[in-house]
Formats: sequence, structure tokens, C-alpha cells
Amino acid sequence: MPADLLTPAGTEAGLDAVQYCTFWVDELYLGIDALTVQEVLRNPGLTPVPLAPPAVRGLINLRGQIVTAIDLGARLGRTPTARRMNVVVRTADGSASLLVDKIADVVQVPRSGHEAVPTTLTGVARDLLRATCPLEDSLLLILDVARVTAFRKDG
Repeated sequence: MPADLLTPAGTEAGLDAVQYCTFWVDELYLGIDALTVQEVLRNPGLTPVPLAPPAVRGLINLRGQIVTAIDLGARLGRTPTARRMNVVVRTADGSASLLVDKIADVVQVPRSGHEAVPTTLTGVARDLLRATCPLEDSLLLILDVARVTAFRKDG
């Protein structure tokens, strides 16, 4: 068998890259590893949860699976608002839905294109970011999904 048929689509550089599902929350351009994304939904019905943390906007019944909906903006320390899109992600503790403003593209970034979170960034957002990726026309902030959803354990 020819060697090029054994090579996955793309090039060798493609093997050393990560695909991110990207979206917007306010003016923040954010991304998460596309392999953690289960699906993207628009405006599923939310059932409010009394006494839940402010970032928990409610529960979604996703074909019989109850999923916690987290306002990603509130989680990042911004004002909670009515966000329109849901990015359902898989975590070690089950699925969670991240409420975002607008879905963007799937972006492939070489591993060498990742940079550390700037030390000038402070607050909750710094704790929730894993890396940054300077792109041609923007700065992609890579979220750590485990950290974003971890507060569910803390109560």
C-alpha cells in the first residue's frame, strides 16, 4: 500500500494540530477542543434551578438526558445575560451546556501556535483559560472545560 494512503488527511503538520470549536461571549473569542463538543443547540427550553449559583441558568432535557446549562459569560465574571446558543460538551462528570452569544468556526491550530495565558490577565477568567492562540486577525482564548464546569462539584 502506498505510504500516502496510510497518512491521515492533511499533512504531517495536521497531525500536530488541534481543532477548536470557536464562539463569542461578549467581545471574547473563545475556543474549546472540538473533541469535547457533543452538539450545538439554539434556544432549548431551560428549567430554572432555585438556589443554584448565578452562572447556572437552568437545566436542559436533552432527549431524556438532564444537562446543566452554564452561562459562560457569568462564569468568566461578566454580567449574566440571555445567551442564545448552547455548546453541549462532554466532561468526566457528564455533559454540560455552555451558553454563548454566537457560534463561530472550527479552527485548526498547530500545537506550536499555543502560548501561555498572559500573566497580566487576572481574575476568574485566568483560572478558566488553558492557553491563547494568536491568529491572523484575532486572539483565540482556549478554555479548560473541566475548570469551567468544576464549580458544579463545589456547590
